[in-house]
Amino acid sequence: MAHSSSEQIRAWQGPALFSFGFRPFFLFGAVWAGIAMLLWIPALSGALTLPTRLDPVSWHAHAFLFGYLSAVLAGFLLTAVPNWTGRLPIVGWPLAGMFVLWLAGRVAVLGSALLPVGVAAAIDLAFPIVLGAVILREIVAGKNWRNLVVLALLAVFTLANLIFHVEAASGDYAAQGIGLRLGLATAVMMIAVIGGRIVPSFTRNWMVHEGKDARPTPPMQRFDKLVLVASVAGLLSWVLRPESFGVGVTLLALGALHLARLVRWQGYRTGAEPLVWVLHAAYAFIPLGAGAIGLAILLPDLFPALPAQHLWMAGAIGAMTLAVMTRATLGHTGQNLHAGGATLAIYLALFGAVLTRVFAGGAPILYQVSGVLWILAFGGFAVAYGPLLLRRKKAD
Repeated sequence: MAHSSSEQIRAWQGPALFSFGFRPFFLFGAVWAGIAMLLWIPALSGALTLPTRLDPVSWHAHAFLFGYLSAVLAGFLLTAVPNWTGRLPIVGWPLAGMFVLWLAGRVAVLGSALLPVGVAAAIDLAFPIVLGAVILREIVAGKNWRNLVVLALLAVFTLANLIFHVEAASGDYAAQGIGLRLGLATAVMMIAVIGGRIVPSFTRNWMVHEGKDARPTPPMQRFDKLVLVASVAGLLSWVLRPESFGVGVTLLALGALHLARLVRWQGYRTGAEPLVWVLHAAYAFIPLGAGAIGLAILLPDLFPALPAQHLWMAGAIGAMTLAVMTRATLGHTGQNLHAGGATLAIYLALFGAVLTRVFAGGAPILYQVSGVLWILAFGGFAVAYGPLLLRRKKAD
Protein backbone atom coordinates (compact mmCIF):
# COMPACT_ATOMS: atom_id res chain seq x y z
CA MET A 1 0.00 0.00 0.00
CA ALA A 2 1.28 3.49 -0.87
CA HIS A 3 1.99 5.68 2.16
CA SER A 4 2.96 8.94 0.43
CA SER A 5 1.86 10.95 -2.58
CA SER A 6 5.02 10.03 -4.50
CA GLU A 7 4.52 6.33 -3.73
CA GLN A 8 0.87 6.59 -4.77
CA ILE A 9 1.91 8.16 -8.07
CA ARG A 10 4.66 5.60 -8.70
CA ALA A 11 2.26 2.77 -7.95
CA TRP A 12 0.10 3.77 -10.93
CA GLN A 13 1.47 1.99 -13.98
CA GLY A 14 -1.06 3.33 -16.48
CA PRO A 15 -0.84 6.49 -18.62
CA ALA A 16 1.08 9.33 -16.98
CA LEU A 17 -1.89 11.56 -17.79
CA PHE A 18 -3.76 10.02 -14.85
CA SER A 19 -0.89 10.06 -12.36
CA PHE A 20 -1.95 13.39 -10.80
CA GLY A 21 -5.07 15.55 -10.90
CA PHE A 22 -3.61 18.56 -12.68
CA ARG A 23 -2.49 16.57 -15.72
CA PRO A 24 -5.73 15.63 -17.53
CA PHE A 25 -7.76 18.62 -16.43
CA PHE A 26 -5.21 21.32 -17.22
CA LEU A 27 -4.35 19.83 -20.61
CA PHE A 28 -7.85 19.09 -21.84
CA GLY A 29 -9.36 22.13 -20.16
CA ALA A 30 -7.08 24.22 -22.38
CA VAL A 31 -7.90 22.07 -25.40
CA TRP A 32 -11.60 22.55 -24.73
CA ALA A 33 -11.18 26.35 -24.41
CA GLY A 34 -9.59 26.37 -27.86
CA ILE A 35 -12.11 24.00 -29.46
CA ALA A 36 -15.07 25.92 -28.03
CA MET A 37 -13.72 29.14 -29.55
CA LEU A 38 -13.13 27.38 -32.88
CA LEU A 39 -16.82 26.46 -32.87
CA TRP A 40 -17.98 29.83 -31.60
CA ILE A 41 -16.39 31.95 -34.35
CA PRO A 42 -18.41 30.37 -37.23
CA ALA A 43 -21.47 30.03 -34.98
CA LEU A 44 -21.33 33.77 -34.28
CA SER A 45 -21.38 34.56 -37.99
CA GLY A 46 -24.18 32.08 -38.69
CA ALA A 47 -21.94 29.80 -40.75
CA LEU A 48 -22.35 26.94 -38.26
CA THR A 49 -25.39 25.70 -36.36
CA LEU A 50 -24.47 23.94 -33.13
CA PRO A 51 -26.56 20.88 -32.11
CA THR A 52 -27.34 22.32 -28.69
CA ARG A 53 -30.56 23.36 -26.99
CA LEU A 54 -28.84 26.52 -25.77
CA ASP A 55 -28.82 29.63 -27.91
CA PRO A 56 -25.32 30.23 -29.38
CA VAL A 57 -24.35 33.01 -26.95
CA SER A 58 -25.49 31.03 -23.92
CA TRP A 59 -23.60 27.95 -25.10
CA HIS A 60 -20.50 30.08 -25.61
CA ALA A 61 -20.74 31.48 -22.08
CA HIS A 62 -21.49 28.08 -20.53
CA ALA A 63 -18.69 26.32 -22.41
CA PHE A 64 -16.10 28.62 -20.84
CA LEU A 65 -17.51 29.45 -17.41
CA PHE A 66 -18.92 26.07 -16.44
CA GLY A 67 -17.02 23.85 -18.89
CA TYR A 68 -13.45 25.12 -18.98
CA LEU A 69 -13.34 26.56 -15.47
CA SER A 70 -14.72 23.38 -13.89
CA ALA A 71 -11.82 21.45 -15.42
CA VAL A 72 -9.21 23.88 -14.09
CA LEU A 73 -10.86 23.87 -10.67
CA ALA A 74 -10.73 20.08 -10.64
CA GLY A 75 -7.07 20.04 -11.64
CA PHE A 76 -6.19 22.62 -9.00
CA LEU A 77 -8.19 21.07 -6.17
CA LEU A 78 -7.18 17.47 -6.84
CA THR A 79 -3.55 18.62 -6.72
CA ALA A 80 -3.79 21.07 -3.82
CA VAL A 81 -6.07 19.16 -1.44
CA PRO A 82 -3.51 16.39 -0.73
CA ASN A 83 -1.10 19.14 0.34
CA TRP A 84 -3.78 20.77 2.51
CA THR A 85 -4.91 17.55 4.18
CA GLY A 86 -1.86 15.26 4.14
CA ARG A 87 -4.01 12.66 2.39
CA LEU A 88 -3.08 10.62 -0.69
CA PRO A 89 -3.98 12.09 -4.10
CA ILE A 90 -6.65 10.68 -6.42
CA VAL A 91 -4.78 8.86 -9.19
CA GLY A 92 -5.32 6.12 -11.75
CA TRP A 93 -8.74 4.86 -12.74
CA PRO A 94 -10.70 6.97 -10.23
CA LEU A 95 -9.07 10.07 -11.72
CA ALA A 96 -9.70 8.80 -15.24
CA GLY A 97 -13.35 8.24 -14.34
CA MET A 98 -13.71 11.83 -13.14
CA PHE A 99 -12.09 13.08 -16.33
CA VAL A 100 -14.48 11.05 -18.50
CA LEU A 101 -17.40 12.45 -16.50
CA TRP A 102 -16.23 16.01 -17.20
CA LEU A 103 -15.74 15.19 -20.89
CA ALA A 104 -19.22 13.66 -21.07
CA GLY A 105 -20.65 16.94 -19.78
CA ARG A 106 -18.97 18.90 -22.57
CA VAL A 107 -20.24 16.53 -25.26
CA ALA A 108 -23.75 16.36 -23.75
CA VAL A 109 -24.24 20.14 -23.56
CA LEU A 110 -22.87 20.63 -27.06
CA GLY A 111 -25.17 17.93 -28.46
CA SER A 112 -28.11 18.52 -26.11
CA ALA A 113 -30.56 19.04 -29.00
CA LEU A 114 -30.05 15.35 -29.81
CA LEU A 115 -30.90 14.25 -26.25
CA PRO A 116 -34.14 14.23 -24.24
CA VAL A 117 -34.81 17.40 -22.25
CA GLY A 118 -32.82 17.52 -19.02
CA VAL A 119 -30.39 14.71 -19.84
CA ALA A 120 -27.55 17.00 -20.85
CA ALA A 121 -28.00 19.13 -17.73
CA ALA A 122 -27.94 16.03 -15.51
CA ILE A 123 -24.74 14.76 -17.12
CA ASP A 124 -23.14 18.20 -16.92
CA LEU A 125 -24.00 18.66 -13.22
CA ALA A 126 -22.80 15.18 -12.26
CA PHE A 127 -19.15 16.18 -12.53
CA PRO A 128 -19.06 19.13 -10.09
CA ILE A 129 -21.24 17.14 -7.66
CA VAL A 130 -18.81 14.20 -7.70
CA LEU A 131 -15.84 16.57 -7.45
CA GLY A 132 -17.42 18.30 -4.46
CA ALA A 133 -18.11 14.97 -2.76
CA VAL A 134 -14.49 13.89 -3.23
CA ILE A 135 -13.13 17.19 -1.89
CA LEU A 136 -15.53 17.07 1.08
CA ARG A 137 -14.39 13.55 1.93
CA GLU A 138 -10.74 14.59 1.84
CA ILE A 139 -11.24 17.75 3.89
CA VAL A 140 -13.26 15.94 6.56
CA ALA A 141 -10.84 13.01 6.73
CA GLY A 142 -7.88 15.38 6.98
CA LYS A 143 -9.75 17.72 9.38
CA ASN A 144 -8.70 20.63 7.19
CA TRP A 145 -11.57 22.88 8.21
CA ARG A 146 -10.02 26.19 7.08
CA ASN A 147 -10.43 25.16 3.44
CA LEU A 148 -14.15 24.47 3.73
CA VAL A 149 -14.60 27.97 2.27
CA VAL A 150 -13.21 26.68 -1.04
CA LEU A 151 -15.69 23.79 -0.96
CA ALA A 152 -18.51 26.24 -0.20
CA LEU A 153 -17.54 28.30 -3.25
CA LEU A 154 -17.56 25.14 -5.39
CA ALA A 155 -21.06 24.34 -4.09
CA VAL A 156 -22.32 27.82 -5.02
CA PHE A 157 -20.66 27.49 -8.42
CA THR A 158 -22.52 24.19 -8.97
CA LEU A 159 -25.78 25.83 -7.90
CA ALA A 160 -25.15 28.59 -10.43
CA ASN A 161 -24.72 25.97 -13.16
CA LEU A 162 -28.03 24.39 -12.16
CA ILE A 163 -29.79 27.77 -12.27
CA PHE A 164 -28.26 28.41 -15.70
CA HIS A 165 -29.73 25.14 -17.03
CA VAL A 166 -33.14 25.86 -15.46
CA GLU A 167 -33.24 29.33 -16.98
CA ALA A 168 -32.30 27.97 -20.41
CA ALA A 169 -34.94 25.21 -20.19
CA SER A 170 -37.54 27.84 -19.25
CA GLY A 171 -36.85 29.75 -22.44
CA ASP A 172 -34.96 32.58 -20.75
CA TYR A 173 -31.80 34.12 -22.19
CA ALA A 174 -29.42 32.29 -19.86
CA ALA A 175 -26.39 34.29 -21.00
CA GLN A 176 -27.81 37.28 -19.09
CA GLY A 177 -29.50 35.37 -16.29
CA ILE A 178 -28.90 34.96 -12.58
CA GLY A 179 -27.14 31.63 -13.11
CA LEU A 180 -24.38 33.14 -15.22
CA ARG A 181 -23.95 36.17 -12.94
CA LEU A 182 -23.83 33.93 -9.86
CA GLY A 183 -21.29 31.63 -11.53
CA LEU A 184 -19.15 34.57 -12.62
CA ALA A 185 -19.36 36.24 -9.21
CA THR A 186 -18.35 32.98 -7.53
CA ALA A 187 -15.40 32.62 -9.88
CA VAL A 188 -14.29 36.15 -8.98
CA MET A 189 -14.57 35.22 -5.29
CA MET A 190 -12.47 32.11 -5.90
CA ILE A 191 -9.75 34.26 -7.44
CA ALA A 192 -10.02 36.73 -4.55
CA VAL A 193 -9.71 33.94 -1.95
CA ILE A 194 -7.19 31.59 -3.58
CA GLY A 195 -5.34 34.32 -5.46
CA GLY A 196 -5.16 36.24 -2.21
CA ARG A 197 -3.10 33.37 -0.81
CA ILE A 198 -0.88 32.43 -3.73
CA VAL A 199 -0.08 35.81 -5.31
CA PRO A 200 1.68 37.32 -2.28
CA SER A 201 3.20 33.97 -1.30
CA PHE A 202 4.70 33.26 -4.72
CA THR A 203 5.81 36.88 -4.99
CA ARG A 204 7.61 36.65 -1.65
CA ASN A 205 9.29 33.39 -2.65
CA TRP A 206 10.58 34.96 -5.86
CA MET A 207 11.82 38.08 -4.08
CA VAL A 208 13.70 35.96 -1.53
CA HIS A 209 15.21 33.86 -4.32
CA GLU A 210 16.29 37.00 -6.19
CA GLY A 211 17.78 38.55 -3.05
CA LYS A 212 15.45 41.54 -3.05
CA ASP A 213 14.87 43.41 0.20
CA ALA A 214 11.23 44.24 -0.56
CA ARG A 215 8.46 41.94 0.60
CA PRO A 216 4.73 41.90 -0.25
CA THR A 217 2.19 42.24 2.52
CA PRO A 218 1.58 38.71 3.89
CA PRO A 219 -1.68 37.05 2.80
CA MET A 220 -4.97 37.23 4.66
CA GLN A 221 -4.35 40.23 6.90
CA ARG A 222 -7.26 42.12 8.46
CA PHE A 223 -7.58 44.34 5.38
CA ASP A 224 -7.77 41.28 3.09
CA LYS A 225 -10.59 39.82 5.18
CA LEU A 226 -12.43 43.14 5.02
CA VAL A 227 -12.10 43.14 1.21
CA LEU A 228 -13.41 39.58 0.99
CA VAL A 229 -16.45 40.33 3.17
CA ALA A 230 -17.17 43.44 1.11
CA SER A 231 -16.77 41.37 -2.07
CA VAL A 232 -19.39 38.85 -0.99
CA ALA A 233 -21.89 41.64 -0.31
CA GLY A 234 -21.04 43.62 -3.44
CA LEU A 235 -21.04 40.67 -5.83
CA LEU A 236 -24.29 39.27 -4.41
CA SER A 237 -25.97 42.64 -4.89
CA TRP A 238 -24.79 42.64 -8.52
CA VAL A 239 -26.13 39.11 -9.06
CA LEU A 240 -29.57 40.08 -7.77
CA ARG A 241 -29.86 43.69 -9.01
CA PRO A 242 -27.46 44.19 -11.93
CA GLU A 243 -29.01 47.47 -13.06
CA SER A 244 -29.31 49.22 -9.69
CA PHE A 245 -27.60 52.61 -9.32
CA GLY A 246 -26.50 51.68 -5.81
CA VAL A 247 -24.91 48.49 -7.10
CA GLY A 248 -22.93 50.51 -9.64
CA VAL A 249 -21.53 52.70 -6.88
CA THR A 250 -20.81 49.62 -4.77
CA LEU A 251 -18.84 47.98 -7.59
CA LEU A 252 -16.74 51.11 -8.06
CA ALA A 253 -15.88 51.06 -4.35
CA LEU A 254 -15.18 47.33 -4.53
CA GLY A 255 -12.80 47.89 -7.42
CA ALA A 256 -10.90 50.47 -5.38
CA LEU A 257 -10.58 48.03 -2.47
CA HIS A 258 -9.20 45.26 -4.68
CA LEU A 259 -6.80 47.68 -6.33
CA ALA A 260 -5.47 48.72 -2.92
CA ARG A 261 -5.10 45.05 -1.99
CA LEU A 262 -3.18 44.34 -5.18
CA VAL A 263 -0.78 47.26 -4.71
CA ARG A 264 0.18 45.90 -1.28
CA TRP A 265 1.62 42.80 -3.00
CA GLN A 266 4.20 44.90 -4.87
CA GLY A 267 3.77 43.31 -8.28
CA TYR A 268 5.48 46.33 -9.86
CA ARG A 269 8.77 44.88 -8.57
CA THR A 270 8.36 41.56 -10.43
CA GLY A 271 8.81 42.66 -14.05
CA ALA A 272 11.84 40.42 -14.52
CA GLU A 273 9.80 37.21 -14.21
CA PRO A 274 6.60 36.74 -16.27
CA LEU A 275 5.64 33.72 -14.17
CA VAL A 276 5.20 36.10 -11.21
CA TRP A 277 3.99 39.35 -12.75
CA VAL A 278 1.27 37.52 -14.68
CA LEU A 279 -0.37 36.66 -11.35
CA HIS A 280 -0.59 40.34 -10.50
CA ALA A 281 -1.78 41.24 -14.00
CA ALA A 282 -4.47 38.56 -13.81
CA TYR A 283 -5.68 39.76 -10.40
CA ALA A 284 -5.79 43.32 -11.74
CA PHE A 285 -8.75 42.31 -13.90
CA ILE A 286 -10.86 42.05 -10.72
CA PRO A 287 -10.71 45.79 -9.92
CA LEU A 288 -10.77 46.65 -13.63
CA GLY A 289 -13.89 44.54 -14.14
CA ALA A 290 -15.61 45.89 -11.03
CA GLY A 291 -14.94 49.45 -12.12
CA ALA A 292 -16.03 48.85 -15.71
CA ILE A 293 -19.24 47.06 -14.74
CA GLY A 294 -19.99 49.76 -12.19
CA LEU A 295 -19.57 52.45 -14.85
CA ALA A 296 -21.69 50.41 -17.29
CA ILE A 297 -24.51 50.52 -14.71
CA LEU A 298 -24.12 54.23 -13.97
CA LEU A 299 -23.38 55.39 -17.55
CA PRO A 300 -24.84 52.72 -19.85
CA ASP A 301 -24.63 54.92 -22.97
CA LEU A 302 -20.87 55.36 -22.57
CA PHE A 303 -19.83 51.98 -21.14
CA PRO A 304 -21.53 48.88 -22.61
CA ALA A 305 -22.16 46.13 -20.05
CA LEU A 306 -21.08 43.07 -22.03
CA PRO A 307 -17.50 44.18 -22.86
CA ALA A 308 -17.08 45.29 -19.25
CA GLN A 309 -18.19 41.85 -18.05
CA HIS A 310 -15.54 40.24 -20.25
CA LEU A 311 -12.87 41.84 -18.06
CA TRP A 312 -13.95 39.33 -15.41
CA MET A 313 -15.00 36.46 -17.64
CA ALA A 314 -12.09 36.31 -20.08
CA GLY A 315 -9.63 38.54 -18.25
CA ALA A 316 -9.64 37.55 -14.59
CA ILE A 317 -10.63 33.91 -15.13
CA GLY A 318 -8.66 33.34 -18.33
CA ALA A 319 -5.45 35.01 -17.17
CA MET A 320 -5.44 33.63 -13.61
CA THR A 321 -6.14 30.07 -14.73
CA LEU A 322 -3.39 30.20 -17.35
CA ALA A 323 -1.02 31.69 -14.77
CA VAL A 324 -1.79 28.90 -12.30
CA MET A 325 -1.70 26.14 -14.92
CA THR A 326 1.69 27.17 -16.30
CA ARG A 327 3.27 27.59 -12.88
CA ALA A 328 1.80 24.40 -11.40
CA THR A 329 2.76 22.33 -14.43
CA LEU A 330 6.36 23.55 -14.32
CA GLY A 331 6.61 22.98 -10.59
CA HIS A 332 4.99 19.54 -10.48
CA THR A 333 6.96 18.22 -13.44
CA GLY A 334 10.33 19.23 -12.03
CA GLN A 335 11.02 22.22 -14.30
CA ASN A 336 12.58 25.54 -13.34
CA LEU A 337 10.02 28.10 -12.23
CA HIS A 338 10.82 30.45 -15.08
CA ALA A 339 8.64 31.53 -18.00
CA GLY A 340 10.34 30.97 -21.32
CA GLY A 341 9.45 32.54 -24.64
CA ALA A 342 6.54 30.19 -25.33
CA THR A 343 4.97 30.89 -21.94
CA LEU A 344 5.35 34.65 -22.37
CA ALA A 345 3.71 34.36 -25.81
CA ILE A 346 0.78 32.48 -24.22
CA TYR A 347 0.26 35.27 -21.70
CA LEU A 348 0.50 38.04 -24.29
CA ALA A 349 -1.95 36.26 -26.62
CA LEU A 350 -4.46 35.97 -23.77
CA PHE A 351 -4.14 39.64 -22.82
CA GLY A 352 -4.45 40.57 -26.49
CA ALA A 353 -7.61 38.48 -26.81
CA VAL A 354 -9.22 40.15 -23.80
CA LEU A 355 -8.34 43.73 -24.76
CA THR A 356 -9.37 43.21 -28.39
CA ARG A 357 -12.73 41.84 -27.25
CA VAL A 358 -13.34 44.65 -24.77
CA PHE A 359 -12.60 47.37 -27.34
CA ALA A 360 -14.11 45.60 -30.35
CA GLY A 361 -17.19 47.80 -30.40
CA GLY A 362 -19.22 46.92 -33.48
CA ALA A 363 -16.30 45.75 -35.63
CA PRO A 364 -16.81 42.07 -36.55
CA ILE A 365 -13.17 41.66 -37.58
CA LEU A 366 -12.01 42.47 -34.05
CA TYR A 367 -14.22 39.72 -32.63
CA GLN A 368 -12.47 37.29 -34.96
CA VAL A 369 -9.03 38.65 -34.03
CA SER A 370 -9.90 38.22 -30.36
CA GLY A 371 -11.01 34.64 -31.01
CA VAL A 372 -7.83 33.79 -32.90
CA LEU A 373 -5.66 35.21 -30.11
CA TRP A 374 -7.69 33.21 -27.59
CA ILE A 375 -7.09 30.01 -29.57
CA LEU A 376 -3.37 30.83 -29.78
CA ALA A 377 -3.23 31.30 -26.00
CA PHE A 378 -4.92 28.04 -25.02
CA GLY A 379 -3.70 26.09 -28.02
CA GLY A 380 -0.23 27.37 -27.21
CA PHE A 381 -0.56 26.02 -23.67
CA ALA A 382 -1.61 22.61 -25.00
CA VAL A 383 1.33 22.50 -27.43
CA ALA A 384 3.98 23.89 -25.08
CA TYR A 385 2.87 22.11 -21.90
CA GLY A 386 1.20 19.01 -23.32
CA PRO A 387 4.45 17.01 -23.48
CA LEU A 388 5.13 17.78 -19.80
CA LEU A 389 1.60 16.75 -18.82
CA LEU A 390 1.68 13.54 -20.86
CA ARG A 391 4.97 12.13 -19.56
CA ARG A 392 6.06 11.18 -16.09
CA LYS A 393 8.21 13.41 -13.96
CA LYS A 394 11.71 11.90 -13.87
CA ALA A 395 11.72 11.89 -10.08
CA ASP A 396 8.55 9.78 -10.15
